[in-house]
Amino acid sequence: MSTLQLKNVCYAYEKGKEILSNINMELNTGKLYAVLGPSGSGKTTLLALLGGLDTPAKGSILFDGEDIMTKSLDHHRRNHIALIFQSYNLIDYMTPIENVRLTAKLDAGPILKRLGLTRDETARNVLKLSGGQQQRVAIARALASDAPVLLADEPTGNLDANTAAEITEILKESAHACEKCVVVATHSAEVAKRADVVLEIKHGQLKEREL
Repeated sequence: MSTLQLKNVCYAYEKGKEILSNINMELNTGKLYAVLGPSGSGKTTLLALLGGLDTPAKGSILFDGEDIMTKSLDHHRRNHIALIFQSYNLIDYMTPIENVRLTAKLDAGPILKRLGLTRDETARNVLKLSGGQQQRVAIARALASDAPVLLADEPTGNLDANTAAEITEILKESAHACEKCVVVATHSAEVAKRADVVLEIKHGQLKEREL
């Protein structure tokens, strides 16, 4: 059975422009999915729907075969989803360690170290870190969660090429070794190259691209 399933999903903005049109797709545990498409194509909207942050105009989102509306979107977000936002959404009066501990059942220190933060940096207020460092904290917070689904919106956008490659490998490892369903919205050809499945949004349609 698929972890996440979109059934006849449509989404339109207020002015009536349809962004997603009759989407049917299954997303499985143990895979890294890269979602490609130009700006404004609906990549972030797709993640918001999968994560229960928004609702489709038509159709349904299922988790393990059950409509996510059945037990409430809040239940879905709390129990099934870890999110990496473009805007980081860190608690700005906390340190990286404290931010990761909000969702972590794992020790925050080793995860932050693996993502390249020093012991000194993990003890600073997050506002005293660079944008790239804050992005790593946001990624660490999601990786430390035991949620079965990890959704990431441009997680490598502010990182240098080497760090971006390392982050992508960690996301792939989370899918393979930790049995998560990892879905990444990205413009990066490098992320797509490392993904197990590449999906593309074009003219409101979501299609699998041949690797």
